Amino acid sequence: MPTQGVQDLLDQGNRVAKTGASCTTDPFGSGDDGKVLAPAKKLCWDPGDSATEEWIPQGMTGVSDAQTDELWGSRKPLVTAWYDKAGGKGVRLSFLDPQTAIPGDPDGRRYRHVLLVEPYYNSYDHVSYKAVDIHAGGIAWYKYYLYVADTLNGLRVFDMRSILDLNPDQNASVDDTTLDGLKSNVRDETQIGRQNNVYYGHTYRYVMPQVASYKFVSAQGNSSAATCAATGAPKASYISVDRSDSAAPALIMGEYCDSDDTHPEKGRVGALPVDDATGLLKSAGGVVGATGAFYLPRDLTQGAARYDGVYYFNRSWTTHSGSLRRATVSGGRLVDYGANITNAVGPEDLSFEHGQGVPGGGTRYLWSLTEHRMDATDPTCTDSGSPCGRVIYAHRATDILARP
Repeated sequence: MPTQGVQDLLDQGNRVAKTGASCTTDPFGSGDDGKVLAPAKKLCWDPGDSATEEWIPQGMTGVSDAQTDELWGSRKPLVTAWYDKAGGKGVRLSFLDPQTAIPGDPDGRRYRHVLLVEPYYNSYDHVSYKAVDIHAGGIAWYKYYLYVADTLNGLRVFDMRSILDLNPDQNASVDDTTLDGLKSNVRDETQIGRQNNVYYGHTYRYVMPQVASYKFVSAQGNSSAATCAATGAPKASYISVDRSDSAAPALIMGEYCDSDDTHPEKGRVGALPVDDATGLLKSAGGVVGATGAFYLPRDLTQGAARYDGVYYFNRSWTTHSGSLRRATVSGGRLVDYGANITNAVGPEDLSFEHGQGVPGGGTRYLWSLTEHRMDATDPTCTDSGSPCGRVIYAHRATDILARP
């Protein structure tokens, strides 16, 4: 199949997000304690995505992770990941440019979904692909590569140069002829991969095949996506990129742990070195070693980012206000830096916009997204202090660090 670039996806966005006064979804409210930190930027999904029970938003990254100049061509896209709660379709990405308005709609921003797939040889020895059935709790973009957290296994890697187009003529009613002389179909929601010499993608026009993976060497000490063990391989619950040291960029990876009396561990967070020349992780003898790892000071961590030595953590608990925590290394341990910052309901993965692409240094933002849809029948979702709702949002780093 032919490929399309990221800028093409943005230009051909078939859904519209809203920002400014047109983005009325509010998962912040006043906060359970009345001291919520309101976002500096916020984008609301298309109504179909904000209300769907099938797809749940989780991962967050952007071109600021991928490039020092924070540009992909002339655009500045964000990328989010959703997992299919109903099962079967796996993971999809959303590509969105928060800065480019739709002509005639100053608050409108186009975006497009892409389905992640895993290549394999089918029973006829033909190359096909299947859904990537993981939680995708974290994603990180570096150079051409997109890293996706695979909780108990490690990291899956995808390539921005290999986004395949199943409908290049943009006429969904007619099957397109592919480069190998077969057909592609974007009408059948039930099928994926090569079926009877036709390629499918659950009606998604774009599919993005996995190109590599990193698997944990140590035996997995954890047995579930919720609880944690203090030994063995960590969980890859969420990931982000630290570009604060240009000579030593790193992939930050950490664990989500729902602690209880039987499983008291709060989890771990570590840094994996990135080779800036290739965008791949640095390895020796085929093994990537962490450059630093610490026990987390708090459990229920849904996302982590690091910049200039400060760690930022998103914590959530059902439909209550989330928490934004800070920590620094002291005495060889991660310790809390300042007090809890009341945040949105259901905050997830984190991505740090470093501002290095602006001469003299631009405003730094900490980006995230929320997972819980507004359910008007659930009184915990309609509470004015901590309402539910799905948004992409950003806090200014200066606002976060100014909190006690």
